[in-house]
Amino acid sequence: MNTQVMERRAPQIPVAALGWSLGLFLALTFALCVAFGLIFPGATMYQAWLPLLPWVTWISWSSFFLGLVEAFAYGWFVALLFGPLFNYFSARADR
Repeated sequence: MNTQVMERRAPQIPVAALGWSLGLFLALTFALCVAFGLIFPGATMYQAWLPLLPWVTWISWSSFFLGLVEAFAYGWFVALLFGPLFNYFSARADR
């Protein structure tokens, strides 16, 4: 009888997939917030995220595209820090 030993492997996060996912999520969220602010001017939240996005102002086309780029970059920043840290500690806890 052939018995296979199931080897338990620590969960790993693919950093590139995490970067693309978070980057696009934050960029889309930024775009939706801008759209919401234009549709409902009395209920805008741009004052909350303006300090987080350097050189972005309310609102011009150049500022909008800069905000998209910065939001996307924040997603990659989180992925490049969180992904390897998670993978390291996950592998370490599996030992």
